[in-house]
Amino acid sequence: MRILVSITIAILLFLAPEALAENGGISAVTVVDNPDGSKEYSVTLQVLAMMTALSFIPAIVMLMTSFTRIIVVLAILRQAMGLQQTPNSQLLIGMALFLSLFIMAPVFDEINQTAVEPYLSEELTSLQAFEKAKLPMREFMLGQTRISDLQSFAEIAGYTQLNAPEELPMTVIIPAFVTSELKTAFQIGFMFFIPFLIIDLVVASVLMAMGMMMLSPMIVSLPFKLMMFVLVDGWTLVMGTLAKSFGLGT
Repeated sequence: MRILVSITIAILLFLAPEALAENGGISAVTVVDNPDGSKEYSVTLQVLAMMTALSFIPAIVMLMTSFTRIIVVLAILRQAMGLQQTPNSQLLIGMALFLSLFIMAPVFDEINQTAVEPYLSEELTSLQAFEKAKLPMREFMLGQTRISDLQSFAEIAGYTQLNAPEELPMTVIIPAFVTSELKTAFQIGFMFFIPFLIIDLVVASVLMAMGMMMLSPMIVSLPFKLMMFVLVDGWTLVMGTLAKSFGLGT
């Protein structure tokens, strides 16, 4: 629970640092004294900015973490096995989410220690906490992004003279990171697809040789693919490969 609270606060710091920085905190309600002695209460724009920021949390989780690579690989794996709805999409998303939390735990811990906890203890202003929280996420995304993708988006954005990728703003790093993640996911998915494709080809050749051309090769090959996947401890292999692709366990 503590890490989820830290993640939420860190995301808010990413999305609305200027709104949070004013007066060193968030003023939920302002009170205005009217000439007749009555008081008027109004919600400030800071709260509105924070509530708007909350709506971006799903996009941040999907596009700024390891979630994109994981969910794409799992979807390709399901297609390669010939299983249309098993595991269902909700289960795949849950697996991808918690594996992403496992992979991103060191990054979130660093954000919690360097930005969230000092901010909650009022050692840092919200703007300072934002700058501290941005560094681990930037380092993670740059570590997984291809230089060619960074250069492409930097040129599109008009950044032609840079000494290091760290000088690029997050608006350039994020789309480059997503593009690079999709490329990596398709490469990993291709490697997982090959063994199942070989089984399909072998089964189709055997059925054709036996003259059973009316029988769908997918129906016959599915049990063999499931058996092979279980015998090689496929889920552990897939999850381990995805984790190691981000540098864990190396």
